[in-house]
Amino acid sequence: MQKIIAFALAACLVPLAAQGQSWLGKASYYSSSGNKTASGASFHSAGLTAAHRTLPFGTPVKVTNLENGRSAVLVVNDRGPFVRGRIIDVSSHAAQVLAFRNQGVARVRVDTFRD
Repeated sequence: MQKIIAFALAACLVPLAAQGQSWLGKASYYSSSGNKTASGASFHSAGLTAAHRTLPFGTPVKVTNLENGRSAVLVVNDRGPFVRGRIIDVSSHAAQVLAFRNQGVARVRVDTFRD
């Protein structure tokens, strides 16, 4: 059910929203289900969520894997990454959707949406 909701959200947001800020860099993923995120929500590795150093919690971001063109709309609900050179951490499921879970790290573009 979460997959259907996430894809429906992506289908609505991506074409309708004007692009806001963009970053290019490396993404990694994490999967410590059950722990609390910096926003106070429980982390679920099966969700389409992300950790970013500065974006407000609840911000939707479009993350695109530059190696294969796959993209997903994720919601920022945590802080990080804390590894130099990385711009975003994504949930395990998001890494699978973006097709970099086996590699662990991928070059990505992160786009926010203008209000």
